[in-house]
Amino acid sequence: MRKIRKGDDVIVLAGKDRGKRGTVLRVVDVEHVVVEGANRVKKHQRPNPMKGVTGGIIDKEVPLHVSKVALYNPVAKKADRVGIRTLDDGRRVRYFKSNGEVIDV
Repeated sequence: MRKIRKGDDVIVLAGKDRGKRGTVLRVVDVEHVVVEGANRVKKHQRPNPMKGVTGGIIDKEVPLHVSKVALYNPVAKKADRVGIRTLDDGRRVRYFKSNGEVIDV
């Protein structure tokens, strides 16, 4: 079970965008996620008339390592660590380590 998933609200902990908040747009692989509005770079793109792509300089979000982001806890209003717990009915859920509140219901 992954501790950070698509659609989660996260805070960037390290790097040039430290402190920024955004949602996870996609999980690239086991260790990388793309966060909305964080880690933006300028890419020089060649035009490709066959695909209908115009050339120019575009802004895009590139993947961040999972260790550089933490889940946002709306109760504490800050970044929080995540743990995984098994409920009585056998389901595995994520929870915030600071207050024990269950994230997945």
